[in-house]
Amino acid sequence: MDETSEFALLSVDGAVATLTLNRPARRNAIATLRDCDAVVAALTAAQRTEGVACVILTGTGSAFCAGGDLQALQSGHGIGPRSRPDQTRQNYERGVQQMIRALWDCELPMIAALNGPAMGLGLDMACLCDLRISVESARFASSFVKLGIIPGDGGAWILPRAVGQAKAAEMILTGDAIDAQEALACGLVSRVVTPDTLMSTAQQLAARITANPAPATRLAKRLLREGQHQRLHDVLALSASYQAIAHETPEHQAAMAKALER
Repeated sequence: MDETSEFALLSVDGAVATLTLNRPARRNAIATLRDCDAVVAALTAAQRTEGVACVILTGTGSAFCAGGDLQALQSGHGIGPRSRPDQTRQNYERGVQQMIRALWDCELPMIAALNGPAMGLGLDMACLCDLRISVESARFASSFVKLGIIPGDGGAWILPRAVGQAKAAEMILTGDAIDAQEALACGLVSRVVTPDTLMSTAQQLAARITANPAPATRLAKRLLREGQHQRLHDVLALSASYQAIAHETPEHQAAMAKALER
């Protein structure tokens, strides 16, 4: 199954959906509310497609995502400022932040296959994926302050959860870029690979995830999300509830029977 929008391409192969940001001439920068809507729609479609159990997020061309499109920001007709502050606030909530919420709320495990630089908004989109694999030439920056603005996409909350508070503060307050090896060292990515093996590595990782019962991986991902901001006692209570659900799934029964046979 393939679904195509102007900006976000969604293809499905078995249990794995691939969402590709597709504006290589602009380094896959996000320019309009329509771009944000396209990403949200693709994520929704992936989650509603029967049998899909994992999503790979990547880009076309030389970059993963350059962040917000600077020309669109300057024009006043893109994802950034409007003529009045209240309209600007609504624009961020309606566009960029809606996309960020959709990435955070996606119940399918997500792998970012970072085919090139991930800057600003692009970096935060990558950080909302559960796993990140990078090519050697990629660079990463929370570059908002370089333009005299702040992470309006929630990056001050997102980035520390990927690299820790101190590293996030360094990246956000300086706006400086780091290379793939530094990203690997600080935990921003888990692997650095060559461009010709990026997608095969992501697909192999997706296959390892989708080999497990899908209801369990979805519930486990939700626990990982909730564990980032809830107390242990709350996560324990939620874990008991999710476990009660998992025990009743036919996928669990089949996995148990197979394990007992061994």
